[in-house]
Amino acid sequence: MWLADDVRLLAPVDPGKIVCVGRNYAAHAAELGNEVPTEPLIFLKATSAIISPEAPIVLTAFSEQVEHEGELAVVIGKLCSHLRDLDDPLEYVLGYSCLNDVTARDLQKKDVQFTRAKSFDTFCPVGPHIETDVDPADVLVETRVNGDVRQSASTSLMTYSVAFLVRWISRMMTLNPGDVIATGTPAGVGPLVPGDTVEVKIAGVGVLRNPVHAPQP
Repeated sequence: MWLADDVRLLAPVDPGKIVCVGRNYAAHAAELGNEVPTEPLIFLKATSAIISPEAPIVLTAFSEQVEHEGELAVVIGKLCSHLRDLDDPLEYVLGYSCLNDVTARDLQKKDVQFTRAKSFDTFCPVGPHIETDVDPADVLVETRVNGDVRQSASTSLMTYSVAFLVRWISRMMTLNPGDVIATGTPAGVGPLVPGDTVEVKIAGVGVLRNPVHAPQP
């Protein structure tokens, strides 16, 4: 038996792809001056950005505005492609985890598309584990920085539900076991600076905690 203090948790996922959903909470879309999309806005985030709980988020010298985005992560459990209306999308889900879609906001605005801003190394903390027994339709998603609540909203406020997203994305691309869907972030995104500690807490799932470090020289 190992004591918790004597082990280091690794990221509980090793996906082939991370499919992210943008502007899935109306209040978050509004805070950045955007309209709510008329269909899910999806983009891919590099899997090389994944880090474990407690591992440092390392800021980049290429950005002056790196921000947190706490999200519910959906982990696919079995091959999922072209789901029909009668199919139950949640049958294809293994479970859920916490994810921080760290974003270089200034680069996102500059580039228009999101790949560079979202994919720097360490910009995708995931953990602390995969919870298989939770109803994703109404769980509280919170982000705290140095103990202060920055984001707090229920997944019931998502424009597109987990079930809808799994079915819809499966019609665009095959989802393989282990793939991750990041379901969007509530309002309240804000900057991270060296020395911060950021926590993404999802009711019934757990707490994902990471320190923030300065860019490497």
